[in-house]
Amino acid sequence: MRIFIFLFIICSNSIIANAAPAKNLADVRVGVLKYGTVNWEIEVIKHYQLDKKYNFNLQITPLSNKNASAVALQSNAVDIILGDWLWVNRQRFNGKNYTLFPTSIASGGLYIEEKSDIKSVQDLKQTKIGIAGGSVDKNWLLLQAYTKKIHQIEIKKNAELVFATPPLLNRLMLQGNVDSAINFWHYNARLSANGYQLLISVPQMLSELGISGQVPLLGWIFDRQWATEQNEALTAFLQASKEAKQRLLLCDEEWQRIRHLTKADNDDVFIALKNEYRNRLLKKFSTEELNASQQVFTILAKQGGRDLVGKATTLAEKTFWKSQNNHPIKSKSTKNPSNRHAICSP
Repeated sequence: MRIFIFLFIICSNSIIANAAPAKNLADVRVGVLKYGTVNWEIEVIKHYQLDKKYNFNLQITPLSNKNASAVALQSNAVDIILGDWLWVNRQRFNGKNYTLFPTSIASGGLYIEEKSDIKSVQDLKQTKIGIAGGSVDKNWLLLQAYTKKIHQIEIKKNAELVFATPPLLNRLMLQGNVDSAINFWHYNARLSANGYQLLISVPQMLSELGISGQVPLLGWIFDRQWATEQNEALTAFLQASKEAKQRLLLCDEEWQRIRHLTKADNDDVFIALKNEYRNRLLKKFSTEELNASQQVFTILAKQGGRDLVGKATTLAEKTFWKSQNNHPIKSKSTKNPSNRHAICSP
C-alpha cells in the first residue's frame, strides 16, 4: 500500500509539473482610444494571438481621448500609448523620460471639392478653410509655413478659419459650408471616396520646403526606464505590432475580417481607408528620417510656439527609441509573392 501511495504522489507531481507553463509571460499594458483606428491593428494581434507567439501577455485599456491616454501613461496605469513625437519631445523638456518608436508618417493635406474654383494655394485668400485639429494642428501649421515661404501669403490673415471636430468638419465640407478642409487621415479618406481632392499634400509641402525623406508622425510611446527594464517584453510587443501591420499591408482578406471596425459606409470608403492606412505606414527610420524630423520641428516650433512645443527648443536626442532588433515594416515584402503567402497564411 505504501509503495502504491508513493508512486501515486510521484505521478501526480509529474502531471502537475508537465501541466504548468514553462514560464510566466510578462504583461504589456497598452492604452488605446476606444474608437481609434489603432484598434484595427490590435484586433489582428488578438485574433492571431501574436502576444502569445512572441511570449508576452497583451492587456488593453480602452481610453476616451488623447488627454486620457496621456494621463494613463503618466499615472503608470498603462505601459504604452499611441501618440506623436512632438508630445514626447515636449515632455522630455519637462523632465519626463518618454520616448517613441515611430510607426506612421505625416500625411494628408488640404482637400477641396472636385469642381472647386480653388486651383492653387494662391486662390485660398478670402475663402473658408476648415481645420479639425485646432489652432496648433500640425498640417495647418505646415500650410501656413508653406504659403508664407513659397508664395509670400499670410494665409492665416487672408482667409476665414473654421475650427471644428473631425466629423463636423466633414459634414461642413459635404454641405459646402467651407471651401477647403484639413482633417485627420481617416476623415480625409472618406472625403476622397466622395470625390474630394487634395489641393496640396503634406509630402508636397515638405518637399518644396526642402525636407526629403518620410517624416514620422505617430508611434508607440513609453518610458525609457521601463523599456530598459522590460526590454524583452517591449521587443516582443514591437514584433507583434510589426507582424500585425504586415498583415494589414499585404493581406486583403485581413481587411474583410476587420471591415466592421472601419465603419465604412460603402465599398469606396472602405477601399479608401485601406489604401490610406497602407500608405501611411513608415517603411524605414534612419538618419534621413531623423534629420527630416529635426527640420520639421524647427518649422512647427516657429509657427506654433510654446502652445505646441512647450519649453522645447530643439528635437531632444532621445525622443525616438532606437533598437537594432525592431524596425518599421519593409515595403519590399509586397514584391515577393512567397513573402505575402507566408505572412497572410492563417
